Amino acid sequence: MKVYQTNEIKNIALLGSKGSGKTTLAEAMLFECGVIKRRGTIEAKNTVSDYFPVEKEYGYSVFSTVFYAEFLGKKLNVIDCPGADDFVGNAITALNVTDTGVIVVNGQYGVEVGTQNIFRTAASLKKPVIFAMNQLDGEKADYDNVLEQMREVFGPKVVPIQYPINAGPGFNAMIDVLLMKKYSWGPEGGVPKIEDIPADQMEKATELHQALVEAAAENDETLMEKFFDQGHLTEDEMREGIRKGLVDRSIYPLFCVSAAKDMGVRRMMEFLGNVVPFVEDMPAPVDTEGQEVKPDSNGPLSIYMFKTTVEPHIGEVSYFKVMSGTLHAGDDLDNVSRGGKERFAQIYCVCGQIKTAVDAICAGDIGAAVKLKDARTGNTLDAKGCEYKFDFIRYPQPKYIRAIRPVTESDSEKLSGILTRMHEEDPTWVIEQSKELKQTLLKGQGEFHLRTLKWRVENNDKLPIIFEEPKIPYRETITKTARADYRHKKQSGGSGQFGEVHLIIEPYTEGMPLPDTYRFGNQEFKMSVRDTQEIPLEWGGKLVVHNCIVGGAIDARFIPAIVKGLMDRMEQGPLTGSYARDVRVCIYDGKMHPVDSNEISFRLAGRNAFSQAFREANPKVLEPIYDVEVMVPSDVMGDVMSDLQGRRAIIMGMESDSGFEKIKAQVPLKEMSSYSTALSSITGGRSSFTMKFNSYQLVPGDVQEKLLKEYAEKNQEE
Repeated sequence: MKVYQTNEIKNIALLGSKGSGKTTLAEAMLFECGVIKRRGTIEAKNTVSDYFPVEKEYGYSVFSTVFYAEFLGKKLNVIDCPGADDFVGNAITALNVTDTGVIVVNGQYGVEVGTQNIFRTAASLKKPVIFAMNQLDGEKADYDNVLEQMREVFGPKVVPIQYPINAGPGFNAMIDVLLMKKYSWGPEGGVPKIEDIPADQMEKATELHQALVEAAAENDETLMEKFFDQGHLTEDEMREGIRKGLVDRSIYPLFCVSAAKDMGVRRMMEFLGNVVPFVEDMPAPVDTEGQEVKPDSNGPLSIYMFKTTVEPHIGEVSYFKVMSGTLHAGDDLDNVSRGGKERFAQIYCVCGQIKTAVDAICAGDIGAAVKLKDARTGNTLDAKGCEYKFDFIRYPQPKYIRAIRPVTESDSEKLSGILTRMHEEDPTWVIEQSKELKQTLLKGQGEFHLRTLKWRVENNDKLPIIFEEPKIPYRETITKTARADYRHKKQSGGSGQFGEVHLIIEPYTEGMPLPDTYRFGNQEFKMSVRDTQEIPLEWGGKLVVHNCIVGGAIDARFIPAIVKGLMDRMEQGPLTGSYARDVRVCIYDGKMHPVDSNEISFRLAGRNAFSQAFREANPKVLEPIYDVEVMVPSDVMGDVMSDLQGRRAIIMGMESDSGFEKIKAQVPLKEMSSYSTALSSITGGRSSFTMKFNSYQLVPGDVQEKLLKEYAEKNQEE
């Protein structure tokens, strides 16, 4: 295979909502470029993109698929991404390492929430966007209505390159307003018949052609002047104007296709080959030091590992983009992210399962290597003397959490290794070993996301696993001042144990003044602070300890032991066993024994005195509250609002956003456990949501009573 130079390479992400037909379109693209001789289908389970067992089982894409096509003397690298919102991490990765997004829109259902989410991601990364309206041969296909919807959502920058003459089951022809030609196909699609535009379509075609010319001219002053002088542009001038408009994101060209019948696909491919920006046309990526790294084949060699998979009959495959320089088979590179060296004995260009060995891969190109020693997703590997490092991909917060454990406890270590590997393949699968909850938490983008992982673990790795409701990381705190003392005394022959601690606790807030005087009943306690410890807690909040001992009632060497006792109880609060936070403690008196006092005695005395005081300080349970934003079609907004209110949500506001309604709410984490499934059910899969931790807030009284009762019953059973 030829080694393509940077100025011959174009990188494209194929994106869209679930069911828009991306995988079918990818098959047609590969067929038109001669990469495959026969188009596969999802039903026959023989497509280039969906080749993993789990994809064949479920009938939808789970992983992004890298493929290339040699077309019009150029190399087009395409990453076909899953459409389901649960697998959005693949689309985010693809957009970060490609230069243009082709967003497939369903010609029957129009702009869906997933379409909008993908467009927003492309916009945030400043990537050019091309739309392909697919399924124009469908029963419900409505080109005009969908185009109107697209312009309402994405603005007037949506500019048709083509329009269908007869959208619907009889679709077989369209007008191309860039070339000003009519394209028509036979029942099987394939090679089109190209003719002059018929008289009854000329007025509409001319109007759309003029709009396209104006959009192209807007991006170049020279072209604009020529357009004003002559009233038209040549085809090459229009292509140049559109290319500049794509880079500036001032134009979103719209194509018409029927991927299933291979209609319009080759014409779109010609546009990708002729007009879409090359790698070198796009703004250069920035490394972690903030310096631009231009895709220079003669520059220092640096590659970025963006994807890892474990493929049938091959093992681990690592996908990379050459950021600078030229990678040759046999090169040794330093892993600047993890340390160590990697030898690239063989390098490949990839088309789904097919790996073609090549001698070299130039800057801007995408390739793969197999069975690397220690390279991981997100790592940068450099040649000696190069100091680039990249870390530019940002993934969304998880939205669905389950506790995971093996059916057989002895398989825990094996499961841990599998989950680590899974995270490498999809970084939006997040694994957390929670010391607090004593659970392994698996976090993802939705129920389907985690169910897919479960299928793979049980079918590919033959390890039965169980999903459980995750425990909620509650917090405990106090709301008033309390006092307690505790004497620990134990005598069992020989030296005994003795320690007595008197303390006062109160709620802690930042900036509060030093303690002075406390009154309990008729007693007054005056504090003289000798020493202060502020302990920031890993789980949030603080424990502040004032040593107010006077007269040597407790030796200073025992204070650290008392603090350890306090921390014992902060790590396992008296109410529900949850972490406690935001407490201030004054140790003001106590007693010790010249022989029997030791650290363990004062640790136990401090722990028990703290427990007693905590229970008398009007303790409260806090729960995690999340900011939730839900994007919903207006026709189901009422149902979604009712469901949120049933989850103890506080609605913070609503606003319209490009044809959808955005609901902002604060919701307890406890109520979000299966929200992604419920939302999908309520809205028919037409909605999406994000959630982000906000704060801890007091739980309602009835919820606290229930939690305390459950904890007491659990302790009784144990």
